[in-house]
Amino acid sequence: QVQLVESGGGSVQAGGSLRLACVASGSTSSRGRMAWFRRAPGKEREGVAGFDTHGDAYYQDSVKGRFTISKDDAKNTLYLQMNSLKPEDTAMYYCACGNTRVYGGDVLFQHRYPYWGQGTQVTVSA
Repeated sequence: QVQLVESGGGSVQAGGSLRLACVASGSTSSRGRMAWFRRAPGKEREGVAGFDTHGDAYYQDSVKGRFTISKDDAKNTLYLQMNSLKPEDTAMYYCACGNTRVYGGDVLFQHRYPYWGQGTQVTVSA
């Protein structure tokens, strides 16, 4: 089993920045890849950014150039630096992990991830 705990959410004004963190614990063999997802009010959960099996990062088009995913393997922590935030970025942000081989943009498909955190709320006001 894998446990994921997100932090770093909050309320900011448009144009502001936040840095999310996700600490992973538990089975190391089960958490080969990690990614960020979000669910806005009234919408389906969607992929935001993730690493594929090669270690390459992929982003949803709407966040390219504004968000940066990174990780610190020594700390078992995944990060999401979010800059130039927009009201439409308001959502619950979730960390997810899985250990199947995934390449390219498939990292943004939620069915690739069996383990999920509880989420951290991000609210961006105009």
